[in-house]
Amino acid sequence: MKRRPHFLIIVWALGLAGCLFASRPGSHVWFYTFGTGRGVDSLTPVSFLELRSDGSYSGDFGRYQFGHWETKDQQLLLTNQQRKTFIYTIGQISSADMELTIAKDRVGHFESKPLPAGNPAEDPFSRDNNGWRVPATHKETDAEIRKRLYNHCQFWEFYFKWAQDKKLDIVDVRSTPTPIKIYGNGFGLKPFEDLPPRWKTYFFDEDDCRKANDILRDIFEHQTIAWSNSNSKYKMFLGAFQQLEGFLR
Repeated sequence: MKRRPHFLIIVWALGLAGCLFASRPGSHVWFYTFGTGRGVDSLTPVSFLELRSDGSYSGDFGRYQFGHWETKDQQLLLTNQQRKTFIYTIGQISSADMELTIAKDRVGHFESKPLPAGNPAEDPFSRDNNGWRVPATHKETDAEIRKRLYNHCQFWEFYFKWAQDKKLDIVDVRSTPTPIKIYGNGFGLKPFEDLPPRWKTYFFDEDDCRKANDILRDIFEHQTIAWSNSNSKYKMFLGAFQQLEGFLR
């Protein structure tokens, strides 16, 4: 009987070690926080990786991609929609933090957030709501540009719905490339000269990007957004973006 406490301590310690040094990442949305090491990487706070339990993934490590993921030994393998596989070495990992070797002598540090709802149509990180991140390959018509803007607003709608559903204390609204400046109690349109460079790359040329801003400016100048009288800022913003979607239809 005297030995039981020692046995329990050993079991507890082994369980804790398993949590701290798991060999494979869990099903979460992993957000890049910072990099360490002498190497150079192109990741920013907007870089994310969504890993789902069914083996599917989506992510943006400089370009939005989706496909299937798996682990082999201490490596994370991401095979995208073009059947190209990217391999990252997994360092220390827990349910909250993960280290990936993302370039020579460079380690990326990621923190986890809970997955959105299972329906891809309401997942802000799924391909359903990220068509706007895919760069245009041709001059787009006004209808195509409006569709791109509509999809961008869908992303924001479900981003705030995800934050609300998961009761997240805070979410990043500054890193995502967007023409919309989000304040604590509202939003507005950024001047063309202040648009994020990354946002501009999604359009075929500068003229199409200007058209997109003109479409949004016309809405902001001639339509009225009815802001929800709610204590939840997430609910307030998702409702506002739903109205923007309606004006873009």
